Amino acid sequence: MQSIIKYVENKFIENKNFPVFNSGDTITVLFEIKEGEKTRIQSFKGIVIKKKGKGINKTFTIRKISLGIGVERIFYINQPNITKIAVNKIGKCRRSKIYYFRFLKGKKAKMR
Repeated sequence: MQSIIKYVENKFIENKNFPVFNSGDTITVLFEIKEGEKTRIQSFKGIVIKKKGKGINKTFTIRKISLGIGVERIFYINQPNITKIAVNKIGKCRRSKIYYFRFLKGKKAKMR
């Protein structure tokens, strides 16, 4: 069963060469949005809260603050509408999943 899954992953999933990033890094994700017949590219810039999974199910969560409200979004690495991922700043943190970041406000909510 595992060999069938690996065969399908290798055959049909295109491998995009995204940069390596970890929790605490500030990244910008550019992805396409379809509105009716038109498509446009939207960016989402924030701090990576967590990465999880492997293979086809690898995901990462980004958190940003928009108008004083925290917004989190989960992306799949193999999502076909992601066009580019850019690492803006490398953050230093000791944990792989920084959930405590949700409760910080103001200057404390910055990654060193």
